[in-house]
Amino acid sequence: MSTGKGIKRTRNQPALHSELKESHRIHLTPTAWSKLQKMAAVKGTSISELVEGWARESDIDGE
Repeated sequence: MSTGKGIKRTRNQPALHSELKESHRIHLTPTAWSKLQKMAAVKGTSISELVEGWARESDIDGE
């Protein structure tokens, strides 16, 4: 997912969401990682954005 044509990314400014991203670590099997890479490529986005989308679409908090 890109920020859009003609929109320049600025350091320490959120580009796609209302807050800055932070670094977190998860452990996955090589099979799971490979599948995530393929899914992200098909959607034309990064694995980070793929996971971000899943979390934001979740209604676990009733939001």
